[in-house]
Amino acid sequence: MSAPARAGASPDAPPARALPVAAALREAGLAAFVMAVLAFPLIGFVLTDVSGGVTLRTRFEWVALASAIVFAGRLALALAPGRVAIPLAPAFSAAGLALSRSEAGRWIGPALAGFALVLPLMPFADRYIVDLGTSVLIYVMLGWGLNIVVGLAGLLDLGYVAFYAVGAYSFALLALHFDLTFWQCLPLAGVFAAFFGVILGFPVLRLRGDYLAIVTLGFGEIIRMVLLNWQEFTGGPNGLSSIPRPTFLGAPLARSAPEGTTTFHEFVAPLMEPVYAIFGEEWGFSPMHRIVWLYYIILVLALVTNFFTLRIRNLPVGRAWEALREDEIACRSLGINPTNTKLSAFAIGAMFAGFAGSFFAARQGFVSPESFTYIESAVILAIVVLGGMGSQLGVVVAAAFLILIPEFGRDFAQYRMLIFGLAMVLVMIWRPQGLVSGREPSVRLHPEAR
Repeated sequence: MSAPARAGASPDAPPARALPVAAALREAGLAAFVMAVLAFPLIGFVLTDVSGGVTLRTRFEWVALASAIVFAGRLALALAPGRVAIPLAPAFSAAGLALSRSEAGRWIGPALAGFALVLPLMPFADRYIVDLGTSVLIYVMLGWGLNIVVGLAGLLDLGYVAFYAVGAYSFALLALHFDLTFWQCLPLAGVFAAFFGVILGFPVLRLRGDYLAIVTLGFGEIIRMVLLNWQEFTGGPNGLSSIPRPTFLGAPLARSAPEGTTTFHEFVAPLMEPVYAIFGEEWGFSPMHRIVWLYYIILVLALVTNFFTLRIRNLPVGRAWEALREDEIACRSLGINPTNTKLSAFAIGAMFAGFAGSFFAARQGFVSPESFTYIESAVILAIVVLGGMGSQLGVVVAAAFLILIPEFGRDFAQYRMLIFGLAMVLVMIWRPQGLVSGREPSVRLHPEAR
């Protein structure tokens, strides 16, 4: 049997026939009924402010409109010949989202890196845009770190946010109690997070699949509950505040600093006098400088994470991860130690989460257990899965997709998460292997054969 026939996509296969009118009307009516049931409690009622309190107002016309749209759309799909299944993959491919890793990485990756590098310098880049870009880069870095565990090693980890929290609290506690700077705490936060990754790895050495996911989920909740209840050490639900910001060459990016400390603006002021004479004092200190500085820190950390992942994938440990992902029994038969392979994946993935957590604490100036709930792990895992397991570029696309969609939907605050969930469902229907699907093998027996 030929490959297209095996895949169920033979060019000689007859096109799907349209449904009879009665069956099409029945399907469309059922779809409209389901939509009405779902829309009735979600958009059928709304609380409005009135003098002296609030009142409940009905919007049944919105429910009827939504049901009518679903009825018409489902009826058109059912009656259109050959259009029962929606072949939207070519549309995604034309948009550049369905490109394989080998095709897209050649020019899309460098183009995105160049755009990220010049984003704060663009005319439209205000504080909101740069802050939003910083948030996307944090999730890109977290996605690349989890991609080592899930995408390369094939270990389902639902407690990845625990390492994120360890990195954040490590930096906060070291900075507050030992007066260490961000640059001194950054490697320590990664080491502590990697240590916790090894601690998690030992109990799950014999687990796979759903059992592994349950244990990692419990580990994440254990870390959160410890942070929540150990008030003498972590501050409990009140968290830790007054966390110092990252400095530039030891000088804080602030208008004023404690006595005896020179700010970065004061340090470069003599060198900037010709610029001030030409352009005026508006080229002096600005609160935007700190925002841009934080943006470039996380950009460098994310690029280092990407470079490290791409390089280690070609090393023996990276190939061992991929062998473990494909078949653990075959991995053992080749003489690969699954214990060391799993522990190395957990440790290295956790290390990058610790780096990201350290930056998060420095950026916010405050950490609390509410920032490290299970939903964060779910979002990071969704970034890896939607982007394409093992795809570095896919993580970038999925992170931008999952972070920007809810952000731009703030004008529709009541339906923001509904739109977010609908977008995820549509992506998983039309691109089940991820937005940027296709895993490039690390080693080819015949490199010239592609």
